[in-house]
Amino acid sequence: MPSKRPPSSSNPDDDQLNFDLPDDNASVSPDAPADSPSKNSPAPHSSAPSSEDSSEIIPPGPRSHPALASTSFGNDGTPLRLNHVGEMYGHWFLDYASYVILERAVPHLNDGLKPVQRRILHAMERMDDGRFNKVANIVGETMKYHPHGDSAITEALVGLGQKDLLVETQGNWGNILTGDDAAAGRYIEARLSKFALDVLFNSRLTTWASSYDGRYPEPVTFPAKFPILLAQGVEGIAVGLACKILPHNFNELIDACIEALRGNPFTLVPDFVTGGIMDASEYNDGLRGGKIRVRARIEEVPKKKGLLRITEIPFGTTSGSLIDSITSANEKGKIKIASVVDMTAEKIEILIQLAPGTEAEDMLKALYVFTDCEVSLSPNSVVIRDDKPAFLSVSELLKHSAQQTKDVLRQELEMKLGDLDEKWHFSSLEKIFIEKRIYRDIEECTTWDAVMAAIWKGLKPYLKLLRREVTDDDVKALTEIKIKRISKFNSFEADEFLRGLEEQIEIIKGHLAQLTRYTINWYKEIKKKYGTNRQRRTEITTFDRVAASAAAVATETLYIQRTEGYIGYALKRGGEVLFKCSRLDDIIVFLDDGTVRVSRVSEKAFFGANPVNVALFDREAPKIYTLFYRDGSRGRLYAKRFTMGGITRDTVYDLTKGAKGSKVFYFAVHSTEEESNALEVVVHLQPAPRLRKLEIELKMADFAVKARNAQGNIVAETSVKRVARRR
Repeated sequence: MPSKRPPSSSNPDDDQLNFDLPDDNASVSPDAPADSPSKNSPAPHSSAPSSEDSSEIIPPGPRSHPALASTSFGNDGTPLRLNHVGEMYGHWFLDYASYVILERAVPHLNDGLKPVQRRILHAMERMDDGRFNKVANIVGETMKYHPHGDSAITEALVGLGQKDLLVETQGNWGNILTGDDAAAGRYIEARLSKFALDVLFNSRLTTWASSYDGRYPEPVTFPAKFPILLAQGVEGIAVGLACKILPHNFNELIDACIEALRGNPFTLVPDFVTGGIMDASEYNDGLRGGKIRVRARIEEVPKKKGLLRITEIPFGTTSGSLIDSITSANEKGKIKIASVVDMTAEKIEILIQLAPGTEAEDMLKALYVFTDCEVSLSPNSVVIRDDKPAFLSVSELLKHSAQQTKDVLRQELEMKLGDLDEKWHFSSLEKIFIEKRIYRDIEECTTWDAVMAAIWKGLKPYLKLLRREVTDDDVKALTEIKIKRISKFNSFEADEFLRGLEEQIEIIKGHLAQLTRYTINWYKEIKKKYGTNRQRRTEITTFDRVAASAAAVATETLYIQRTEGYIGYALKRGGEVLFKCSRLDDIIVFLDDGTVRVSRVSEKAFFGANPVNVALFDREAPKIYTLFYRDGSRGRLYAKRFTMGGITRDTVYDLTKGAKGSKVFYFAVHSTEEESNALEVVVHLQPAPRLRKLEIELKMADFAVKARNAQGNIVAETSVKRVARRR
């Protein structure tokens, strides 16, 4: 970005106006003349200070600062203004932020293009002769208008070419499916598409501005007659502002424009060249806060068990990045596959061989959750309108485009009507000039004024036949008619020509009278001409969100070393097998002392020796737990039923009253309260004097289900031998 110089001083010798206070140690020559500013002294300022300016004003008179003692004001006594560094950086930052937003990252509302894209297309239109041009040549031509390097222009041009809408390509332009880069600009060629020539360019309706160096005119925006922005999509990051507008289907945009012109409601959702399956139920019309989810299309290969094939990928991914995410998830144990092979060429084809014993349906869920087979896209529709960023919905963008197309078509019709009127006017004038032999009246004229006067005199009887007044320029044009044309003039052909012009004029007037119908028919013609091979590629549907825990594949075997108290999937040697699990699962461990802990599955973790129960913990499916425990080393026996409720991982919870020496005598777990109600237990007491009944039978249905911190009900006051389930 060109640097901005401060306003010029009244003194022509002054090159700079804004200076900071010099350091106390700055050297100032004591011999420097008062009217000759030294290197570190501020220069005179010609403008009067503003009361709103926060910069410091140095009044005339002596200053304590040695560097300013002789330079506190200029030759004419004007006070000097000092701009502080912090304020200057603030202004510079705002200038930079505004430049990036307006001139680099965000597209314009009128034509949907960023400045670099507009300059590329303008350069291509100037070079256009129907043949392909080297990309390197196009980049060189664009640099006349774009003040940045050739690499940025090349990247933008390749992006336009890969969208296959405005630019026709020839050569190796890369592959959006695999992520392969395009060849160097000297090896590939491009030209404007016929569609671009039809909908973008009209020099007579274009507003022009000077290029960055003032040498060439460039368009401010193109008079676009199509929602280019919504068709191509765009993504850009500016200072404190991000833009992301997703691409939409060509034919659906035309249909929506027609409905907008008719005043009917319409709905637009994105469509991606990479295909896939899309849930756009939360699209929010492309505004901030909306999102869509896109999934790869995955199918089982017929007659080949355990083999999946990906034929379409989510937008924003490539076959390489998708395979990397699958491989990474497999290495982390989130999925279990044997191999993945990229067979992509013209179309996407990725083959996934599942590990033995893995079900395809379970693996599909895991692929959507743990890999880029499903991605979430968050749109943020922002454009430049009136030199400011504006957040507009997709519907608003399309309505604006439809109305702008109508306005541009009206202006084109009016221009064409004006051209036809002019052509009819001069043809009629020419016919009168030749048929009435007015040209003979100027044969004897010796001066230009005499020639003009003779023609005016000859035309005077016929001026009422014309549709507008005749001017001197019209008369001058008659003098430029060649003798050959006069000699071969055919009155009948001239009448036929005028009649044809009149018919065209009436047709255009009819179009102007029914402009909406004319615009709708224009859209239909564009669809017929260019929309044949632009069917929707992304399937629209809705799908439920799959929780990571539900999609996790049990790829690990959990082991326990009971006497040592360790549990993990890396304890194969010397460990006892518990069950299969995934690395995303939680386990709940109940110990003999009445404590419980929930932790994520890991390679090896210490819980405590001889746990009473170890199981997978599912927050969404609460269990009913039954516990008999002794309070302390010689206390009472308590019984309770409870649910775990809310827990924090790796936090130890005490299910007893907390006395030291407490011990669990019986533990049971059930999936439902009905199963727990059916439980009956027998408490066997230690023999003691005067104790006649040594067994106590209990029905757990008589105990209410409470929270885990409930103390429970007293079952026995004496020592207990054991507690067992009644058979």
